[in-house]
Amino acid sequence: MEPLAPMRLYTLSKRHFVLVFVVFFICFGLTVFVGIEGPRVIQTSAANFSLNNSKKLKPVQIRSNPLSTYNQQLWLTCVVELEPSEETSIQTSFPMTVKVDGVSQDATTMYIHNKVHNRTRTLTCAGKCAEIIVAHLGYLNYTQYRVTVGFEHLNQPIKEMNFT
Repeated sequence: MEPLAPMRLYTLSKRHFVLVFVVFFICFGLTVFVGIEGPRVIQTSAANFSLNNSKKLKPVQIRSNPLSTYNQQLWLTCVVELEPSEETSIQTSFPMTVKVDGVSQDATTMYIHNKVHNRTRTLTCAGKCAEIIVAHLGYLNYTQYRVTVGFEHLNQPIKEMNFT
């Protein structure tokens, strides 16, 4: 029984074999170089709020940087810095309110869900406080976002809040 199509075996000469590997490693090296020296994948901006020994925590408004079509997700995290105290470690739960507004290109504000999200967060401090995830937007529809964050019934003496 004969095969339907005759099979031919093509071979590379030594020169072509070396050339294929050289081109592969050049392309691989170029890709690694662009990955290391290219544009930053994650953009961060910080917003610091000092409370000036205020006992009442007021809601904090944070505006994002202008976003482009290359931005895919938006994360907002917070690190709370407490006043120095004698306690070495603190773990307390408190309700956090988050309201997210989308700002379109013509500077009109649109409410995303038209409600305030209430979530219970745990503040864990052992010398330095752990980072708290405030909001995560997985899909971006607007060019800029305005987030209003409120800390309810947090009875710890807060020195500063750093949002990233």
